[in-house]
Parts: sequence; structure tokens; C-alpha cells
Amino acid sequence: MSLVDPPDGLAGSARWFCVRTGEVLVVPRAGAGGALVPEAEDAVTLGLATEEPLFLGMLDGVACWAVDVPADGEPPPGARFEALRALYPQVDERDWVLAGRAVQLVEWRRTHRFCGRCGTDTAPVAGERARRCPACGLLAFPRLSPAIIVLVEREGEILLANGRGFGVPMYSTLAGFVEPGETLEEAVAREVREEVGVRVEGIRYFGSQPWPFPNSLMIGFTARWAGGEIDIDEREIADAAWFRPTDLPMIPPPMSIARRLIDSFVARVSQYGDL
Repeated sequence: MSLVDPPDGLAGSARWFCVRTGEVLVVPRAGAGGALVPEAEDAVTLGLATEEPLFLGMLDGVACWAVDVPADGEPPPGARFEALRALYPQVDERDWVLAGRAVQLVEWRRTHRFCGRCGTDTAPVAGERARRCPACGLLAFPRLSPAIIVLVEREGEILLANGRGFGVPMYSTLAGFVEPGETLEEAVAREVREEVGVRVEGIRYFGSQPWPFPNSLMIGFTARWAGGEIDIDEREIADAAWFRPTDLPMIPPPMSIARRLIDSFVARVSQYGDL
């Protein structure tokens, strides 16, 4: 099924991902704690001034839409706006992924109202997630920035770093954006070398995750230490060290692929020992 155009004959209640400058509207979940994305026949029913909705897809047979709410828009009674990170533990994972998609698409449309080449008003393209300039024909698609994230292993230990932008004493796997003309494997080797000064080998794909902060696709890898001592890039890294699975520092929350990489390592070592 298309994620751009709704199916023919669509009617009835839908789920509305109402986005206000990166926040998403939710209502309390009755009796169970947490939150729900509101359902209604249209966004106007929710009492919000919005622009033309963007179709996100179908979830359990219910249409899902994203709408842009003005920065000064107030939530309807009983509802609230939540930032994406704070929303994760309150909703189920499918809702959180859709909320991330909604935030990214709303921001893309907001920042591509005018052509980047000639400044003309752009218009949506039928059947595609794109906007076209009617004057010069330039097509603008939603921005997606590929980034690698890697767990480096050495004799039963993993290399974790505390980034300068974290704001808390949390340690995570190494990550960075892919450069133009670079393979994913080359990006892994370069980022590790630049951030902590060590060499890696045995680079293997682990998995991926859409990451809406702000518009990344995180592509996860594992790698083995091949040589070198830790020598951090102090512009980006506050500290880095090797950790055993029984002595881990504060690590990222479960919503991140970084945590999945770490948890996978811990589970493997617990089952098979230091492989």
C-alpha cells in the first residue's frame, strides 16, 4: 500500500499526528497510564487550526495523518503536546515511529514551501512524496541523512564514548554521518578513527533504525578492534573507554539502536563467553 496516497473510498475515524514545532499531540490513555494519539474524523474536530494533512499510511485498518499546527496552537482540553523523546515511554513503538515520521514530514513541507533554486512557491506531486517547482521544475524530496553507528569489540569489552552534546554521564556507541562518495564501511572506519583514534576490522551489518533527530537513518554495524590506543577528538568526545558487560556505565534508552547493539553484545557474551 502507498504511504503517499490514501486508499480510495477512505472514510470514518482516523488517527491524527498533530505536530507543533517538533511536539506531537496526545491524550491520556484511560486507566492504563501512558498516552494515545487522538482519533477523530478530521483535525478540525480536535479544535486545532491546521494545514492540509499529509497521509502517513494505515495502521490496523485506520488511516494515519500528519498535520502542521502553528507554533502558538493550544492543545484541546484534556490533551497535551509532547516532545518526541519524552513521548517514547508513553506510547507503543509503532505510534512512536509514526510520530517520528510525522514530525519529519511536517518539517520538510514547512521548509520546502519555496523552490531552493528560484524561490517560486512549490506544489505537491501526485503519487510521490515530493514537491515540484512549477517555474523551473526542481523536485524536492524529504531529506534523509544516512548515519553509521558501530559497536567496537575487543576481547570481551566494548568501546563506548560520552559525547560532549549528551548533557549527562551517558556512554554510547560511536556514530557519525556518511560523507558524499563514501561507502558505509568506509564511514565506520573513518568515524572510529577520527573520534577515538583506533583502527577496526571485521565490519559487519547489524540493523537499521529511522531516527527523527532530526532526519537520520541510523545504519548499525559491529566491528573488531584492529589496533591503536584511545585518543579522543576533544571537540566531539568528552571521554571514551573499554567496558566489560558486567561493568557498564549509564547507556542509552531502549528506543535506540545503540542500546540494541549493546544489549546484543551483553546477551551473546552471557551465553557464549568472550567470543
